[in-house]
Amino acid sequence: MTVLKPRNRMISIRLSEEEYLALKRICTVTGARSVSDLTRDAMRVLLNGSNRDAGGGININDFRTEIRNLNKKVEELAAEVATSRAGSNDE
Repeated sequence: MTVLKPRNRMISIRLSEEEYLALKRICTVTGARSVSDLTRDAMRVLLNGSNRDAGGGININDFRTEIRNLNKKVEELAAEVATSRAGSNDE
């Protein structure tokens, strides 16, 4: 596949394991292909203005709230799965 805009610059940050896992969960929820894609999209939003419309008719603050809510739901579902697995192992 031909890359229309080659990416030749790289930034590097350090994350805790929890931060990285949270980003991976957000990738799953949002359908991002990778943490890099998710981060690149977030940077585009930031560079285009912190409170402008996100393109889909949603305010950035609303978008952030929705992402937080989705992240909580993923954590709740993960806890339910873990509880369910633990319960089935006890039988």
